[in-house]
Amino acid sequence: MNRVISIDGPAASGKSSVAKALAKILGWSFVNSGEFYRATTWAMLDAGVDVDNEVAVAEAAGSLELSAEMVDGISQVTIEGKPVASELMSSPEVNGAVSKVARVPAVRELVVERLRALADAYEVTMEGRDIGSVVFPETPYKFYVDASEEVRQQRRAAQGLTDQIAQRDRADSQRKSAPLTIPQGAVIIDSSEMTIDEVVTEIGDNLENGDFDFGGPRP
Repeated sequence: MNRVISIDGPAASGKSSVAKALAKILGWSFVNSGEFYRATTWAMLDAGVDVDNEVAVAEAAGSLELSAEMVDGISQVTIEGKPVASELMSSPEVNGAVSKVARVPAVRELVVERLRALADAYEVTMEGRDIGSVVFPETPYKFYVDASEEVRQQRRAAQGLTDQIAQRDRADSQRKSAPLTIPQGAVIIDSSEMTIDEVVTEIGDNLENGDFDFGGPRP
């Protein structure tokens, strides 16, 4: 496995933008793990799978052709070899169902396998909700980016998304399979009053305090 920087945190904490910026500075690949769950959810809905039925979701996951490729250093999720458009993965239907699909162990096992395969091929900054706790618990480069519920709801609304942050937090934190948690050894950063560049700089400072040569220009 190559080096992995894990960026975990709740919805709208800024972790995706931070992870993408880090990858650009380092010349690494960026992986948004949430897109794997969103693409899977879209595929389930498109196939008419009852997402409230965990058995049905698990059975569908067993035959799902989920993969990914790197396009300009960013992971692109594919279903049956075809890229899934971002507008499909961010639809209201997917937003309302993704937590139900992501809680199913068979789905998480499938996605974790794909994420680990990417780290076998590339050095990556990867964001998600269980990257440092479940997917790559052995990586020494763990960060947890958080923000207040109010700030995260405002960010979500600015993106044109209407899902409720508190509801997402409960679903992600209370699920039995790989719940949202702060990974052991992770550096916690509250981004409520920070810009993306400021968060990236703080992460870079933390990396350089260890044995990591951050290199490259800072934001």
